[in-house]
Order: sequence, then structure tokens, then C-alpha cells
Amino acid sequence: MLNLAVLLEESARDVPDRVAVIFNETRLTYAQVNGAASQVAGALAQRGIGPGDTVALSCPNLPYFPIIYYGILKAGATVVPLNVLLKPREIAYHLEDSDAKAYFCFQGTPDLPMGEMGYGGFQQAAACEHFFMITADPAAPSPIEGTITLGQAMYGQSPAFPAVATAADDTAVILYTSGTTGQPKGAELSHSNMLMNARVCADNLFLQSEHPVHLITLPLFHSFGQTCQMNTGFYQRASLSLLPRFDPDAALAIMERDNVSVFAGVPTMYWAILNHPGAEKYDLARIADNMMMAVSGGSAMPVEVMRAFGEKFTVKILEGYGLSETSPVATFNRPDREAKPGSVGLPIWGVGVRVVDSDDNDMPQGELGEVVMRGHNIMKGYYKRPEATEECMRNGWFHSGDIGYFDEEGYLYIADRVKDMIIRGGFNVYPREVEEVLITHPAVSLAAVVGVPHDSHGEEVKAFIILKEGQDATEEEIVAWSRENMASYKYPRIVEIRTALPMTATGKILKRELRDE
Repeated sequence: MLNLAVLLEESARDVPDRVAVIFNETRLTYAQVNGAASQVAGALAQRGIGPGDTVALSCPNLPYFPIIYYGILKAGATVVPLNVLLKPREIAYHLEDSDAKAYFCFQGTPDLPMGEMGYGGFQQAAACEHFFMITADPAAPSPIEGTITLGQAMYGQSPAFPAVATAADDTAVILYTSGTTGQPKGAELSHSNMLMNARVCADNLFLQSEHPVHLITLPLFHSFGQTCQMNTGFYQRASLSLLPRFDPDAALAIMERDNVSVFAGVPTMYWAILNHPGAEKYDLARIADNMMMAVSGGSAMPVEVMRAFGEKFTVKILEGYGLSETSPVATFNRPDREAKPGSVGLPIWGVGVRVVDSDDNDMPQGELGEVVMRGHNIMKGYYKRPEATEECMRNGWFHSGDIGYFDEEGYLYIADRVKDMIIRGGFNVYPREVEEVLITHPAVSLAAVVGVPHDSHGEEVKAFIILKEGQDATEEEIVAWSRENMASYKYPRIVEIRTALPMTATGKILKRELRDE
């Protein structure tokens, strides 16, 4: 037997009275979270849901998320976490594609009526039999007449429900990719995939603390927050302080209030905290003293942001790399080794990483190629998509679609996504390389580079720029500066200055939207 829910059950057995989850004034112990998860499992089992079934979950970073997540696992079923920003048509697609038998959905807010949209999607998915409304107040009735609430489903269920025995290779979680090409695909991750990745994450953190406190503002429906913080944190017997929506002011307030020792985020979160004008009202020295580890992933961290944040908060930011299909971590800058700015580190224990050409031949050190991987972290495949699975699992290696290279010490560097590479007049231009140079301009705070169609060159390099507060520069000046600091085929001929850039719920810049414009 191997059930991912063991992460919660073992911690609840060993430290039942330790605070597991913090949300505003709410404090839930490990025993309370485990008991509530058992009640969710009982509610599902009562309805005939168990091994072989899938159950979808739409919920922001609230205590309900881990309770329902582990409750589904305890019942022996598979969790399908959904992006909280999906619309009814998209929700219906995910429910149908994953063969979800039940769906838990948070009621949301007036600005984001998740419950209404979730129920709308549920009504379009004929095979999904059960809808549970997660109300902000567990004792409140459902805002949609005729639907059962989570509180009603849990009522009368026993707080003791030992996890159903599942095999290591049984599917624990189906994570849907963002669908940058075609419809989103569900990556099937086994109990072994997820458990091993959480344990390796915990080992790599090397925290000198028996009771770490994680600030979790990364969406728990995403693999980064789910594995690297929630599952890892429960394995560590940590306390998890939840922030449903990232805001630099709220993040700093929680860091100070809860003595946060671990922060994980995508680069734009670090950038926002670093540039937050109200930061000085907090005890930054105390925050820095408590901060033992800062982890970045999701997209490339600009070296200048890493340096400035590290200096301000006296913490070393460790970058890692992975995808939903790799559970997600594949490489990491270990704290017991030199951290190399710009690198995503070394392969984690038990995982092989290569850089290859189009024929899967190894590229020489320092030369660019596609990053491929194999090991305990690689998904079982894409749910119900054998052809897509076969395409990315060529020759026994998972093909990431990312371009990278190794240095002389075996550290991996990611240049860009294959699909993001710009081909200008026959020359390959890697947007990240251009962005790294642009951010060194004294007036530039953030940059995103994309390729746009061009009659003679095929593609032209365009940069979207956010200026630093109080700084002034024209688009023409930045083009001229770029010409002086980059090769002629690389520098952006087109610059557009903006006050904000489109981002995903996880804080990644939506370059697809910028290209589509």
C-alpha cells in the first residue's frame, strides 16, 4: 500500500496538537485537519466513490483545500485540482475529460462567483454525478438552491477513516497543463510520483528547524504550491499559512505575524515584494531573521531581482525547475552547494536529465538543446491520450519542450521554451536572454520579450516594459540603449511601455496574450 494521504495521517499521529493550517485568525491542528479529511472521505465512500474514481476540486488557498484534497485521497480516489479562474464551459471540459464523478467547488465572492460558474459547468457534464458547494461558513446553506454543501456532506461522518489501500502506481492526482497548444491535457501522477517528489523537496530544503512555517500564496491547484509546499510541508510537520491571492503587502504582513521560515514564489512575486512601496512599515529585519529558505520556480528568475531580494532580506533564493508532468521538481539549487544565479541547479536524487538535439543525441557541454528527463518524478502519461504520451516519452525519456544547456559542473540552465524562441532573419533569439539584459537598464523594472510577425525577417523582437517607480524613459531611448548592449540580431526594435503585464493565476507572464495582440 502507498497512499499520498499518509503525509497527513503520519503527521497527525506524531504531532496531533501542532498547528497544521493558519488562515487569518483560524488555526487548525493536524488532528483537526485529519479528522475533517476523514469526514470528507466518509461522505465520498457513502456515495460509492473510491478507487478508480476521479473527483474534481475548485478552491483557492483556504483550509478547505487540504481537507478535501486528502479526503479524496483517503477514499482511494484521484484528485483533479482545477484552476479557480475557469469559466463554466472550461469547467465542463475538465470534468468530462477527467471522468470526474464528483465535484467540490468553493462558492467564491461577488467579484469571482466560483460557485455559480462551477455549478454551470457541472450541469453541462452529464457524467459527473455529485456537486458539493464549499461555503465560506461551513454551517451556511448553499447559495444555489438544491445543491448540497460540504458541511452537509460531512455532517455525521466519522473523524476516523484510515486511508484506503492504493498501489504505488495508482493515479493520485491529475494535473491539467495550461493548454498552450490545443486543449489542456491531464498529466497522471501516481502516489509514488507525488510522495517521492515531496520527500526529495523536504530533503533539499535542509531546514535547521523542527517546526518550519510556510507562507503559501502559490495556488494549491498548481503543482508548485501543491507539491513543494503543501505536501512537503505536511511531510515536515510544518505549519502552513495560507494566502488565497498574492499581494505583496499581505505577504509581508503574514511573514511578520507568523514568523515565516519558508517562502516559495514565482519571479514576479519576488519582484513585487522587492518593489512594494509600503514594505518599510514592516519589521524587515525580523522577517529576514526568520526567513530560512526562499525558493523560486515556474519561470526564469531575473538575476538582478535575485540579487536585490537576497540583499534586502539576507536570504539565498534557490531556483528549481520542473513541469506538471514531472511532479513537478526535476532540478534544484541545493543549499549545501554553490547557488549559481541564472541556473536551475542540479538534477534531484533519482532523476536523470540530459540536453539533446532533434535526434536525441547528447549536446556538448555549454551548447543548447532540448531538456529530457527520466526518473521517479515522471508522470504515468496524459490521461486518455496515448498518442500525446508517446510523443513526449520518446526513447524512454520525457521530452520537456524546454531549451537548455549544462555548464562544466553539471548545473542546468534554461534558455527558453521551444515555442517561445524567436527566429529573426534565420538567427535564434532567446527571449530570456534579451530580458536579462533589459532589466539591467536603470529605468527598467520588468521586461517580457516576444516575437511578432515581420515581412522580411519572419519575426521581429518586441519588448514589453514596466518602468521602475519614479523613473522615466521613452520607448525610443530603450531601443537605442538595447542597440548598444546587444548583438544586432537580438535587440528589440519594438518597445512598448506598460504599467502592468497579463499574468496567470500563478504569476507567470502570459506571453501568448502579448503575442496575440
